[in-house]
Amino acid sequence: MNVTTTSRQKMSNYRWMICAMLFFATTINYLDRQVLSLTWPKFIGPEFGWTNDDYGNITAWFSILYAVCMLFAGKFVDWMDTKKGFLWAIGVWSVGACLHAYCGIATSGILTGEWLVNFAEAKEIISHVGDGAMVVSVSVILFISARFVLALGEAGNFPAAIKATAEYFPKKDRAFSTSIFNSGATIGAMIAPASILYIAELWGWEATFIIIGLLGFVWMAFWVFVYKKPEQHPKVNVAELEYIQQDKLTDQVVENERQGKKLSFTQCFRFKQTWAFAFGKFMTDGVWWFYLFWMPKYLQTVFHLEGVDQVLPLTALYTIVMISIYGGWLPSYFIGKKGMNPYAGRMRSMLIFAFFPLLALFAQPLGGYSYWLPVIIIGIAAAAHQAWSANIFSTVGDMFPKTAIATITGIGGMAGGLGSFFIQKCAGKLFDYAGRTKMSFLGFEGEPSGYFMIFIFCAVAYLIGWVVMKSLVPKYKPVVL
Repeated sequence: MNVTTTSRQKMSNYRWMICAMLFFATTINYLDRQVLSLTWPKFIGPEFGWTNDDYGNITAWFSILYAVCMLFAGKFVDWMDTKKGFLWAIGVWSVGACLHAYCGIATSGILTGEWLVNFAEAKEIISHVGDGAMVVSVSVILFISARFVLALGEAGNFPAAIKATAEYFPKKDRAFSTSIFNSGATIGAMIAPASILYIAELWGWEATFIIIGLLGFVWMAFWVFVYKKPEQHPKVNVAELEYIQQDKLTDQVVENERQGKKLSFTQCFRFKQTWAFAFGKFMTDGVWWFYLFWMPKYLQTVFHLEGVDQVLPLTALYTIVMISIYGGWLPSYFIGKKGMNPYAGRMRSMLIFAFFPLLALFAQPLGGYSYWLPVIIIGIAAAAHQAWSANIFSTVGDMFPKTAIATITGIGGMAGGLGSFFIQKCAGKLFDYAGRTKMSFLGFEGEPSGYFMIFIFCAVAYLIGWVVMKSLVPKYKPVVL
């Protein structure tokens, strides 16, 4: 490459357009994921007669299905490549999101044979079904089925996004770019309460699934024209391509890629780097999903806020989470200013972030003064999670060749889904048991005592995850094939 030519050429910045597309995809992803958690306490649960355990089963099965799908989604994205893999992923999950809206009609059809009805008629039919247990059972199965389609598609989001990031950003910028697109999860969660709860109030809970689900198809229309490999894209000039590919000058991993070497699925498990990433995800992903899936019910149960009354506190909570975008800057500081290698810089940053979730220990005790205190505390803890998440994702690009990034990300996502399965399943059963038996724990009684127990786990999970990761991979050691 002619250095003189590139030095005179102003670098294009098309990589940030790709980052923006990944941001919007993640935002839509989390909007779709949030619809059920926001609408079930006031709208869906009463209509079908769900308990905490019923909802916990749905979220737990979503987590385990997501985990299994993540195991294969990464390999699928590596096989299909970034552009087509992402299109398949968002197309499938958008269909799955829309399918939730028709679970009421399907329930009435299965139980009474009345299929050709609208949403309002289905509600009326269900309300007159004598066997409430059958209504619960059938509706839960149908929602789990819709969640399966959603999980099948959503599993491809992060493997495809991490792969796209590795293609468009050098290693030193990946944590920052990942934190930017990963903040779409926070933005999705932040705008979800206002948009979803008001849509549900105006047009019914079914409309929320359809309207939010359709956003994915709009994104697909843009992705078809926006994405190409950087070396093939006419809007990426020589200077920007040189910047993107700067690691090729010294990275032996890239030489392996040039020769076409790839890791098989089983080979991935031979490396401690894989197990370190997977354990970190296993311990911490479920914490984020617990906050995401259960905060609306927590506010209803403990503070008697429901429906649109939750909009302000939930919006405030996820607005606080937005500070997580700086989670990608911290390792860049350690790498660029302190001269640390990428892995060491990220692990140092992740250790710092792992201490902030300890604040969750005080969420329940301080809730006696005002619900705003746990909202702020959980917002900070969730922000720490997102900062941690951006960096743990980036460790994959640090240690593995690009040909294996989506596969390793999928394995980690599977581990995270398994962790979420356990916390969702335990939470639903624990809350029902605590409420039924008036269980007492450290001064709290009933369901609030159950929430306090879960918050304790959420507080310490990150430090446990970090210690095990550091034990497995104490120093920077990229996988060389």
